[in-house]
Amino acid sequence: MISYSRQTPEQQPDGPPPSTEDHIAPAPRVSVQAFCETVETAAAVQSAGEDRRLGKAHLKIQMGGMAAAIEAYRSAPTPNVIILETEGRNDILLGLDQLATVCDAGTRVIVIGRINDVTLYRELVRRGVSDYVIAPVTAIDVVRSVCNLFSAPEAKAVGRIIAVVGAKGGVGSSTVAHNVAWAIARDLALDSVVADLDLAFGTAGLDYNQDPPQGIADAVFSPDRVDTAFIDRLLSKCTDHLSLLAAPATLDRVYDFGADAFDAIFDTLRTTMPCIVLDVPHQWSGWTKRALIAADDILIVAAPDLANLRNTKNIYDLLKASRPNDRAPLYCLNQVGIPKRPEIPASEFAKAIESQPIATIPFEPQMFGSAANNGQMIAEISANHRTTEMFLQIAQRLTGRGETKKPKGSFLSPLIEKLRAKK
Repeated sequence: MISYSRQTPEQQPDGPPPSTEDHIAPAPRVSVQAFCETVETAAAVQSAGEDRRLGKAHLKIQMGGMAAAIEAYRSAPTPNVIILETEGRNDILLGLDQLATVCDAGTRVIVIGRINDVTLYRELVRRGVSDYVIAPVTAIDVVRSVCNLFSAPEAKAVGRIIAVVGAKGGVGSSTVAHNVAWAIARDLALDSVVADLDLAFGTAGLDYNQDPPQGIADAVFSPDRVDTAFIDRLLSKCTDHLSLLAAPATLDRVYDFGADAFDAIFDTLRTTMPCIVLDVPHQWSGWTKRALIAADDILIVAAPDLANLRNTKNIYDLLKASRPNDRAPLYCLNQVGIPKRPEIPASEFAKAIESQPIATIPFEPQMFGSAANNGQMIAEISANHRTTEMFLQIAQRLTGRGETKKPKGSFLSPLIEKLRAKK
């Protein structure tokens, strides 16, 4: 009837809910039906159904527990996943035996119970239960249980999407996104792709000194062709670990999209790339909102003025409310310290948003201007500059990786670096 997942009662003790910062891969398009006995569990399942990771799943909730499930499936096909809440040991085992007689092959069952016992756990394994979760459950418990059914436990988690967006036009969010992606690829040695979503005016190709003949437009305008092989042909390789899905940056057509226009592209990238950095343009549409809410982590880039403060707070509050089971968005201040320009201090930003900026990037027009005009990253212009270190710190916060993985050098490395510096 079903296949079992890895959690035992000993590994699931009573206590606080697990961290919401754990990476949970989204579930595919599946049907999920829950049969609850308590309103608390029903509320948790309902909240889970509103989570972005179950956005493609079709969820239906009924009361009545095991008995209602058995009765429902006597005359109806079973869904991909059944969630059952039950309170007694005998009720669980007897009910599962009866359910097996009406359950379609391939259906997976998640049981929510209140008995934390190894013997019961073994009986559930023998009957092929997919997961057993100790009540009371939270929304993230349900999300994790359902999503884990469709991801191999031994497989390395892939496809972490990081969305970078500006609080206002001209604040340098694209520059920050490209340099952070560079740090993720170079210093953290994590295979990454930058997707430039500003199809009309994107600058990723210029910043990485790339001029690919194809890019993201070919995918978004040909959704039926999108698969791993097709996306791979569109990628432009920047470094060993960094690829680019470039924007055409031409005005020969109008780039109006539906809310789900980029879904197939993102889903395909998730299957092959450990890290996807979305360079989201400063606009508010159905697809930009959807891309931000569906991302695993979000970085808002703001300049230190009043309009940026207002916009940052609006974006921050909306995304935080829309993603209750995720880490709150992060934000950084950019272009700080422009001469003679009145600025709002970082402390005032933190007070208004109720969160500290993860970085305060100084105004360095000479260095940033040279990098932009030469198609280089800040790390290539000045490897030891404080801004280079800031981009690395942002990369570490967004990916959850605290240690860098720089290539080891030989004993001649210091001498070689000195000789390069003299050229």
